[in-house]
Amino acid sequence: MMNKIDRMIEEALSEEDRAIAEATAERGWFALALGTFRGKLGWITWVVMIVQTTMFGFAVWCGFRFYGATDVLTAVKWGITAAVLALMATVLKLSLMPQIQADRILLELRRVELMIAKRDTGQ
Repeated sequence: MMNKIDRMIEEALSEEDRAIAEATAERGWFALALGTFRGKLGWITWVVMIVQTTMFGFAVWCGFRFYGATDVLTAVKWGITAAVLALMATVLKLSLMPQIQADRILLELRRVELMIAKRDTGQ
């Protein structure tokens, strides 16, 4: 049912409307996430991801040391270190979510602005 309605809407659009719709089309999750690596603030995403990957790597290494420890105190030290690094890596990764949401909002705002501008010109 929705495919038929979507097809009818698509056929009713002019060429300019199609270009606007394609430029402001809703992007998928991976496209939004990869979009954070570009633009003015893309370098921040690269730094966060490099630090996050490094922390995760050290967390895995500490986890192996934790399982290989022979006495309790050494195991506790490696285990706490591994857990803290893994949590910090997760927090860093999740810190990118607000930027993804902001990108979604800005994309939708552009769509609304284009619709208002088109209506004001009388087309």
